[in-house]
Amino acid sequence: MTQATRSALLSAALAVAARGWPVIPLRPGDKPPALHGARTCPRTGDCTAGHRTFEQRATTDPDRIERCWSAGPFNVGTATGPAGLVVVDLDTLKPKDKKGTPDGATSFLALCERAGQAVPDTYRIRTPSGGQHLYFTAPPGVRLHNTAGTLAPKVDTRAWGGQVVAPGSITRTGLYAVESDAPVADLPAWLHNALTAPQKPRTAAIRLMPTRNGTRLAAAVLERETAAVAGTGEGGRNAELLRAVRAVGRFVAWGDLDRAAVEMAFQAAGESAGLPAAECRTTIRSALDWSIRTARTRESA
Repeated sequence: MTQATRSALLSAALAVAARGWPVIPLRPGDKPPALHGARTCPRTGDCTAGHRTFEQRATTDPDRIERCWSAGPFNVGTATGPAGLVVVDLDTLKPKDKKGTPDGATSFLALCERAGQAVPDTYRIRTPSGGQHLYFTAPPGVRLHNTAGTLAPKVDTRAWGGQVVAPGSITRTGLYAVESDAPVADLPAWLHNALTAPQKPRTAAIRLMPTRNGTRLAAAVLERETAAVAGTGEGGRNAELLRAVRAVGRFVAWGDLDRAAVEMAFQAAGESAGLPAAECRTTIRSALDWSIRTARTRESA
């Protein structure tokens, strides 16, 4: 990667931070964070007093950003929760998608029309695949979390617990670029209500996040267990969610799956089964904490 590209990525990180949005380094040419997880935490530097999550380590400090991006050609991630943002991710269709499936932009347009509102005019990023990221300011005093397909097909959101690839970042499929430099709009009331309303049970497939280093077994178990949760009827949904998360938790403890990705997948599955969003979050976090604390080593499992 050329020096010009490295300089451009540094400039991109500084530009995001100048908006007051904390940034993290992402893997060069890719989208996952270039930060250690809890399992591999060296307990030094920022983590001397204990592991700090990517949200805690995200920064707007120009000096820290200069030091970080001088060490490598990192892509730029915006930590949406600390930035006070809710980003709506409108995904494109994949070759394996069923014929007739609407893409994210079409699904979001339908949501807007159902609410009797126009598509909001706001800061908008074009992804290399042709998708879009729509940025909104989160309501004050509200802590929204990520969703995956709960609003509509191919429509995800990133808030607390999530990050988005910032403009100027480059992957093997292309560049993330500003499509509209409009001011960041407040999250519309109708969209806020849709994100916080109890979700009706549905049978649509849950879109899973990719594994970090993981094995095929880890990915298969995650997909199997989230499907089991999504298909559970009333009377045992929370117990099934607890059981399923614990079944997957060992792969998080071993570093095969990213915790945030697992939380997002189970959040979508639990809400699809009809569980309240807050109840899902509490159960998922408790189950993962327990799994990480009690997991045996891979060799003895």
